[in-house]
Amino acid sequence: MHGRVISIAASIVTAWALLPGLSAAQTYPARPVKIIVPAQPGGGLDLIGRTIGEQLGRSMGQTFIIENVSGGGGAIASQATARAAPDGYTLMVGYVGTHGTNPATRKVPYDAVTDFTAIGLVGGTPNVLVVHPSVPANNLKELIDYARKNPGKVSGATGGIGTLNHLTLEQFKIAAGLDPVVAHYRGIAPAITDLVAGQTQMLMPGLAAALPHIRAKKMKPIAVTGLKRHRLLPDVPTFEESGYPGFDAVQWYGIVGPAKLPPAITARLSAEIQKALASPALQQRLAGEAIEPMPMTSEQFAAFIQAEIARWSAFARERKISLDE
Repeated sequence: MHGRVISIAASIVTAWALLPGLSAAQTYPARPVKIIVPAQPGGGLDLIGRTIGEQLGRSMGQTFIIENVSGGGGAIASQATARAAPDGYTLMVGYVGTHGTNPATRKVPYDAVTDFTAIGLVGGTPNVLVVHPSVPANNLKELIDYARKNPGKVSGATGGIGTLNHLTLEQFKIAAGLDPVVAHYRGIAPAITDLVAGQTQMLMPGLAAALPHIRAKKMKPIAVTGLKRHRLLPDVPTFEESGYPGFDAVQWYGIVGPAKLPPAITARLSAEIQKALASPALQQRLAGEAIEPMPMTSEQFAAFIQAEIARWSAFARERKISLDE
């Protein structure tokens, strides 16, 4: 009997300790919520922030304000989010750069795992290997054969050392046994500009960035990453179909908050994001940027981030890729 009384008392104490969090979740959000976007207005990151902000605003009956904070490859925005009060009123669009490749290839002023609460993955777009239209190749075999027989005629480009498009291009170089000259630009936009102009011949951008130029016939798609063909490029095979497995990288976007966000608030936000991703209207809006929904719970997203960092850290060490050297 004595043990039972102690057990009941402990349960009451535990429930009482949880009341503040539960109460906060029931009234949350009681004022406008800020979503920090680690980039300037325009582009995929901004689209994700504004689209999810609008959806959450409607479903939760509160204003979600977008704050664009560029600089440092997302480090400034990440620091601001990590230092914010863990009350659910400061969120951020965390993506493959801030919570994947950057921590794997450089010293960043935050811990992408312990300084944040993973709330929910939103979606992603595959990377696509593209070449200048002058390159006489329409598939991976033809491209590799041409590059081997014509040394120096196929140069590569990236949006910067340590970016996903750089790491996936490195992956392709290893798999194909190629070693072309590669120019590293400050962002994917100038890299695309020079490829379209014929200054470089090969690039591995996210499909969202490449699609307008592919449709305009200014670059030629050779293969896409991922486990299946993309519906917007049904005639372009995956790397795996072409005999090169392991190319499953994706330019992903999600929502994170500061560490120690109350579990009840995290769960509510995560559920609302997953509900929003089931909306045909939201799916259509994301599809306009070649972004496919990738709904995950908070726990699944947290595990996904850790796996991405571990994966690219191992690859960067193997290829000696680092911005700190």
